[in-house]
Amino acid sequence: MDRLQALESALEKIVLNPRYHDVLTLVKGVRNGMVYGSKVRFPHALVMIFLFRHGSLRTKTWLVFKATRQHARNLGLFALAYKATMLFLRYTSPTGKERHYDAFLAGLFGGYVVFGRDIHNSVSQQIVIYVFARVCLALAKLAVQPRGVGKIEGGGGGMGLVPNEHLRREITRNAWPAFASLSWAMVMYVFRWHPETVQPSLRSSMQYIYVQSDHWDSLRNFVWHNK
Repeated sequence: MDRLQALESALEKIVLNPRYHDVLTLVKGVRNGMVYGSKVRFPHALVMIFLFRHGSLRTKTWLVFKATRQHARNLGLFALAYKATMLFLRYTSPTGKERHYDAFLAGLFGGYVVFGRDIHNSVSQQIVIYVFARVCLALAKLAVQPRGVGKIEGGGGGMGLVPNEHLRREITRNAWPAFASLSWAMVMYVFRWHPETVQPSLRSSMQYIYVQSDHWDSLRNFVWHNK
């Protein structure tokens, strides 16, 4: 017991030592990325695979584990690549401080190393598409947001591309309805005429909702399950 307490005390001194802080941020970043990836992917994979995939319980369980592991691995490795690159750029900066474009370069490197080289992995594709959609929304807000105005501490403010206050309010009010409507219009058109290009899990769920609902031959497969 005394040995365990001594070991715990020694480890705590290490993690609280400022000398090791930068290296330990890499370890904590990997840990947080893997934990978050597991929490996000596991329930999603559990529902999607058990509802829409065929196969034995063992096969479905393995697919859930595989998808969860892939998501956790991707986020953990990206955290490592991003934070390590940020540290490298800071240490090589003439001022020893973070530069405005460092986050972009670190994200570029991490995105290529972790996601960019794995073009056939559906989990990686879903993560990148999710990030891309969020970036589009953020840039749309940034475009109409006044310069120097940031709602979150550390925010750099908007681009101020729409100086007219009334026009800015109208764009803000109508941007989401237009974005949502066009997004669904495009995905339904692509699914209807080019379904092979739609991501597999999305295609499966859309088949279930929009195609299989057209067919039944009894009350049982009308109410309980598809034909």
